[in-house]
Amino acid sequence: MDLVAFIDMASEGFASWFWSTIAAPGQSRIEIGRSRALRDEATFSWRNARIAEIDGTPAGGLVGYPFGEGPTADEIAAMPPFLKQIAALEALVPHHWYVNVLAVHPEFRGQGVGRALLRDADRLAAATPTRGMAIIVADENVPALRLYEAVGYRILDRRTLVPYPGYERTGDWMLLTKPRG
Repeated sequence: MDLVAFIDMASEGFASWFWSTIAAPGQSRIEIGRSRALRDEATFSWRNARIAEIDGTPAGGLVGYPFGEGPTADEIAAMPPFLKQIAALEALVPHHWYVNVLAVHPEFRGQGVGRALLRDADRLAAATPTRGMAIIVADENVPALRLYEAVGYRILDRRTLVPYPGYERTGDWMLLTKPRG
């Protein structure tokens, strides 16, 4: 399922790692990712996903949805260290339309796929009562930052990135927002 690959790509492997921690014996991380993406009731689901194609080939994917109140301070305190910083940023943007996943296969980068998916997110958000748009990105992901800033996102806040087991990236998570278009 292409959506699973885009989710894992956007999370820089966090999704695969997480899926492997909840897999039953003999169950693959991809099976877990697929079952989670196929849920109907969750915000993180196929219902909130868009796949962009070029000549019939999946080129990029987006998962986004209206975000509610966000996590409470008690919920954040109970999270593993590598999730606390992201959750703390999410708590700053209640009632925003949240771009949770945006990924483009490397061979299709630079062809406007990410920009087109973000325009689609803007269109979807415009039909909701959300306050604006929000996305979180690692500060080391310079190409993504350039794209987000080019389409109107601005840095609202940042938190130190705490790596999950096996993840080597350092730096900060950055919360970017923009007014609803």
